[in-house]
Amino acid sequence: MSIAKNTAYITLAFILQKILAFVYIALIARNIGPELIGKYFFALSFTTVFSIFIDLGLSPILIREVSKYKEKAKKYFNNIITLKLIFIVFTLIAIFITINLMGYDSFTKNLVYIASIVMFLDSLTLTFYALLRSHQILKFEAWGIILYQLITVILGGIIVLTVKSIPFLIAVLALSSFLNATYSFTVAKRVSGIKFRLTLDKKFIKYAMLIAFPFFLAGIFNRIYTHIDIILLSKLAGDAYVGWYGVANKFVFALQFIPSAFVASIYPAMSNYFEHSKEKLQRTFERSMIYLMIISVPICFGAIALSKEIITSLYGVEFVNSVLPLNLLSISLIFVFLYFPVGSLLNASNRQKRNTANMGIAMIINVVLNVLLIPKYTLVGAAVASIVSQGVMLGLGLYYANTVIKYNKRLLSIRLVQNVITASLMFLIVVFLRDIISWILLIPIAGIFYMGFLFAIGGYSKEDVQSVLTSVGIK
Repeated sequence: MSIAKNTAYITLAFILQKILAFVYIALIARNIGPELIGKYFFALSFTTVFSIFIDLGLSPILIREVSKYKEKAKKYFNNIITLKLIFIVFTLIAIFITINLMGYDSFTKNLVYIASIVMFLDSLTLTFYALLRSHQILKFEAWGIILYQLITVILGGIIVLTVKSIPFLIAVLALSSFLNATYSFTVAKRVSGIKFRLTLDKKFIKYAMLIAFPFFLAGIFNRIYTHIDIILLSKLAGDAYVGWYGVANKFVFALQFIPSAFVASIYPAMSNYFEHSKEKLQRTFERSMIYLMIISVPICFGAIALSKEIITSLYGVEFVNSVLPLNLLSISLIFVFLYFPVGSLLNASNRQKRNTANMGIAMIINVVLNVLLIPKYTLVGAAVASIVSQGVMLGLGLYYANTVIKYNKRLLSIRLVQNVITASLMFLIVVFLRDIISWILLIPIAGIFYMGFLFAIGGYSKEDVQSVLTSVGIK
């Protein structure tokens, strides 16, 4: 299946998922307020940090190696699933000990225990979909994403509108995760033809753990710098601050479905191109960077221009304190989007150690800045820490990507300047019209202006348009 078709499948699924997630989080926020949703965000963030100790970086290895050598699929899959089942037990014990040592109240601890179920089910699902990704088949994952979110929204919506119970809301996630795990396992087994058996090949495990270790470290770094702000805000500022920051952070994080969809398709292709065609690898990287610039820059400027309208309309006036962190976190979106193809290039070219080191540096910066800034600046401190760490990681990634392929820096620089100029004009138009026209109607108006002006100044070509049309099945 082509990159274009895979991108179309997974992008559509992520779009539907994030639309539903927007509605769902807004529904929860409006009905339970900042403090309780702060506990909800904390429980999920806390367990997410521990999830890497189940995966251990093995899922990217499954995708990369089976993409190259299909005959290794059975051995890799069975050994990896067996290892995960073992590590689940140790991870659950670690979560229990850690949350009790941190001195949280029994209500919060119970939320974490329920969220742990979500964590280990999602970790298994990750491996099942990784097997499908290694065969460059993403349509089943797309259906799984949509069904998971639909079940969550329907059942969770009933809970929110009736009993308003946070434990029940997280239990709904656990049920959805169970159904998704069952579905993904069934499909992966049927498509690959692999029969699952508990397998522990010592020689293989030693080899796999060795090559997966950089991915494991990268996972730890990623989890920490992605969720440490929520955890530290919980301890140093309180649940209400977690709720305000979490709403803004969720909004920005939800938009990452776009680069995630790109990576889902280009990572296996990059792994293949690295072995067989450096020219295609360079072209794929440059196009991915340009496409993500075209998308991320206007989103950043548009979110800043409409931050107050977005927050108060979606979540209510109780969350007006979320406006400033949303403004700041929107800046980091550009860095986040552009690092997806950079990180994929480094991993696909066997430079996962360098990618891991980049993440480690960014994590250290993020943690230090959060510790220093949150006690005094709370929401602003957490947002600034995110911007700086993401910017550093992108800068490092681009530097080392140049050692893999000699990508066209001049081309990418020109495209970035074109995007920023166009987005700045769009920003001024939105600011002028936001008190006259509904912000919902302003979004398509701004989008049409942006794409039209960018095309006029050569920010993208007819070839790029044709590529996008092909990706959605229009030739």
